[in-house]
Amino acid sequence: MQLEGAVIKEQGQTFAVVVVKRHITDNRHQAAEASQSFSRCFPGMPIVLMSQDSRGTPTYFGRRDLANFLSRVSMNRIPWKRYTFN
Repeated sequence: MQLEGAVIKEQGQTFAVVVVKRHITDNRHQAAEASQSFSRCFPGMPIVLMSQDSRGTPTYFGRRDLANFLSRVSMNRIPWKRYTFN
């Protein structure tokens, strides 16, 4: 399995951001399921899902404090990376 994401360490907190399709973040049930499945890839880290609309505007789903933090960070400053998991 491959995914686009980032591991962020900020203010003593380490968490993962995972890129998903917009319909995932638009549906709370699907977003919760996706977060739970990605937690196997990033054990012990809170997961924040990120999707973009047609204009590239991000939407975040996850812990409110982390989602709010990310909403104030430029997408260019997030250390995006392609992760491969077996």
